[in-house]
Amino acid sequence: MSNKLVSFIHNSGLVSLSGAEDIAAHFKEKSLDRNEYFLKAGQVSNEYLFVEEGFLRAFAYDVNGNDVTTAFYSGNQVVFEVSSYFERVPSKENIQALQPTHGLYITYEELNNLFHSLPEFRNFGRSILVKGFAALKKRMLSVITETAEERYVNLLKANPEILQNAPLKNIASYLGITDTSLSRIRKEIAVK
Repeated sequence: MSNKLVSFIHNSGLVSLSGAEDIAAHFKEKSLDRNEYFLKAGQVSNEYLFVEEGFLRAFAYDVNGNDVTTAFYSGNQVVFEVSSYFERVPSKENIQALQPTHGLYITYEELNNLFHSLPEFRNFGRSILVKGFAALKKRMLSVITETAEERYVNLLKANPEILQNAPLKNIASYLGITDTSLSRIRKEIAVK
């Protein structure tokens, strides 16, 4: 049983220690090599992954075929493509390990069984979804209300591991800017 997963669930404040241990016992180990896909576009997301160590990114292709990063995931985070997972439809996103990744997963069917049998898990699951929705809304508003430099600085404050694990082209696409703009912003910040 993973102590990291038990702590992650228990530290939510919504699940007792014994409840967290019961929940964690339903998860299975999963490892991904560098560049291996956790999910490919066109597949239905069937696994809910808790990342113990490693680094992944989610991305989709825009109408011009450009690769656009939509999210980054590192240790102590949950990874799944929410609309595909819950609506049982093919994903439009890919999720790929940028670094060797190890974690624990639970399938859609097993997660639903836990939701119905353990009220503590239901509360925990809802809190994960609410936090995810709030983060998505924050990110969407940042694109509207912040400059590219502010978005970059805020990203580094919130997730400093991104610079060590993601290529600059992925960071630029996540921020909605070109590689050239990101290089300029980084030079300007270095001079300050």
